[in-house]
Amino acid sequence: CRYADYIASVFGSEPELRHGYCGHPEIELALVRLSAATGEQRFLDLSRYFVNERGRQPHYFEQEARERGEDPARFWARSHEYNQSHLPVREQPQVVGHAVRAVYLYSAMADLAMADHDSSLAAAGERLWQHLTTTRTYVMGGIGTSRQNEGFTSDYDLPNESAYAETCAAIGLIFWAQRLLQIHPDRRYSDMLELALYNAVLSGVSLAGDTFFYDNPLESNGSHHRQGWFECPCCPPNLARIIAALGSYIYAQSDTEALIHLFVQSSAELQLGGQRIVLQQQTNYPWDGAVAIRVECERPASFAIRIRIPGWCHTPQASLNGTPLDLTMLEDGYLRIERTWQPGDLVQLDLAMTIDRLYAHPAVRADIGKVALRRGPLIFCLEQADQQAALAQICLPADAQLSARYDAQLLGGVVVLEGTAAALDLSDWQEQLYRETPVQQRACTIRAIPYFVWDNRQPGAMAIWLPVGKSEHKQ
Repeated sequence: CRYADYIASVFGSEPELRHGYCGHPEIELALVRLSAATGEQRFLDLSRYFVNERGRQPHYFEQEARERGEDPARFWARSHEYNQSHLPVREQPQVVGHAVRAVYLYSAMADLAMADHDSSLAAAGERLWQHLTTTRTYVMGGIGTSRQNEGFTSDYDLPNESAYAETCAAIGLIFWAQRLLQIHPDRRYSDMLELALYNAVLSGVSLAGDTFFYDNPLESNGSHHRQGWFECPCCPPNLARIIAALGSYIYAQSDTEALIHLFVQSSAELQLGGQRIVLQQQTNYPWDGAVAIRVECERPASFAIRIRIPGWCHTPQASLNGTPLDLTMLEDGYLRIERTWQPGDLVQLDLAMTIDRLYAHPAVRADIGKVALRRGPLIFCLEQADQQAALAQICLPADAQLSARYDAQLLGGVVVLEGTAAALDLSDWQEQLYRETPVQQRACTIRAIPYFVWDNRQPGAMAIWLPVGKSEHKQ
């Protein structure tokens, strides 16, 4: 509190104070949390000042540069988009600049929109969310394309091998999604939260828990590996805290509702209907989609439970005490059950997990003619260790049959996808560099593993996106 009060004695709207803000947005959301922890309105006021002041003219960072005797035009990033101070936050039309800075700022904007019932701030956040998730997000939930600015470049610029996709950026995306869910429960936010959590975040730590990815490419020639530490050591502790706080991403509540955003074997103790309520989840998710949610209470209690029905599930089923529930009238992707709950009531979900082929928008040049594989919340990849052919020569015909099975002996126990694909046949190519006839294909078996467990074995190539090969009946 003393530290925050000192900052407030330096920055603010009063004439004698500096009219500025932080170069790396983060204090804004921290001040909101400090206000909630202490009940002190002044911390919320300071956060609001920093968010509202950002990007206003005269530009604070340009004034600061002049005071140091520097030319503001010589700022290395060449644009204030780098730290999202190019425009006032309500006027920003696109997600730009440094990815971690961006999502931390947007998280604070969502906090303040909720605290102040500020519709203009909420509308700005929704506009930025829509832009990010429809033009600048990787298939596995990572964000931030370029190593140069650790952030965004242009719409649909999503290269695979050079992808930055910093672990901290995916964690920040989860922070933002959680806050948007607090404003309004909508499956768009929780689906993205889950995608980032199981793929772009979980990939950031090894199965042993002692090495880490700073950046998370979608393709590798075998030279990209986790490290024990970094000169800029933000990702390891960020991973530790989000895993420790997992319960707050699984469950949420209002005065009259319990919300279940994620499916994890767990229990949650809530205060609803005038008493202590315990929700218990039993599931083997994400390996299969069977979820049992039991309500434990001392006496009957009236409240509602909202349960996310994932957008990736094409044929979901649900029942209450064995009676099927209607899933045709979901509320923003959530099944809402309002009733007087009895001790031991049981909600059961059957979230069928199919193997889905995903194709990128045609403007994503890196993925033209390629396909990615998804099952449930998990994005899959191929590692060289599992393949009969060189990974760079493997393609997946549109009619290739794939099946899923759980392999308890592999990588601590994971579901793998297996089937017959195709590989380029180089046996008749000899020493030619170019020729007039195209390369032929031959059948080969493949095995795909969840993306988050790659690089936990011997070094080797990895790829999420595979070229689409010729269908068997066309060969």
